[in-house]
Amino acid sequence: MPDQGPLRVVRDGAVLEVVLDRPKANAIDAATSRIMGGIFAEFRDDPALRVAIVTGGGDKFFSAGWDLKAAAAGEPPDADYGVGGFGGLQQLPGLNKPVIAAVNGMAVGGGFELALSADLIIAADHARFAVPEIKSGTLADAATIKLPRRIPYHVAMELLFTGRWMDAEEARRWGLVNEIVPAAALMERARAIAATLAAGPPLVFAAIKETARDSEGRSVAEALARVTQRQLLTVDRLYSSEDQREGARAFAEKRAPVWKGR
Repeated sequence: MPDQGPLRVVRDGAVLEVVLDRPKANAIDAATSRIMGGIFAEFRDDPALRVAIVTGGGDKFFSAGWDLKAAAAGEPPDADYGVGGFGGLQQLPGLNKPVIAAVNGMAVGGGFELALSADLIIAADHARFAVPEIKSGTLADAATIKLPRRIPYHVAMELLFTGRWMDAEEARRWGLVNEIVPAAALMERARAIAATLAAGPPLVFAAIKETARDSEGRSVAEALARVTQRQLLTVDRLYSSEDQREGARAFAEKRAPVWKGR
């Protein structure tokens, strides 16, 4: 998968690294977002790829989010951001593979929302997070939906109402960040986690992600019934798969399983 415009793309076996490299702040305009959506859609659809890492170029910004210069030039907040919505991830249908955000600096507004779209967040120790849209008179739509579901309501509302900064330690305290590492070790750690996940059972990861998505807004009983009745495609595929049988055999034979994704 070649580099595309402001995106540097590195394929290492089953792991895809996507680097948003758009100086000075890795801001995302509609054209960049459409490219990102195309890259993540290719990742979703390529059976040889199992895990993605998304990070920013440089060491100051993960992403400043929505490109306000493009907005000032007339690009509307509801522009065509592509198949995956803003940043290519948060509305991409059927993305059933793990995504790691390696937050290498400031994650601001839509950049914070991009990190929230990942499944795991690893942060450099100098990383900071904010949703300052209140200061520019607009709505941080995805953050307004996601943050009250991820952290205590009153903390989420404070961040949204004030636009204040949250450092990496506070983000970890609220459970928004999985790990904090020295900046120089960020990509090494992200790659180590990606390698562990890439060696895992892809059909189970897919079932986990679809089950988690599908259960939102449902009662526990309803959500569990949909799983046990195999109403989710990923669950039905898993329960009928070679990998399901391989897992049981490997356990009985006291050996490491060999996952084939089928």
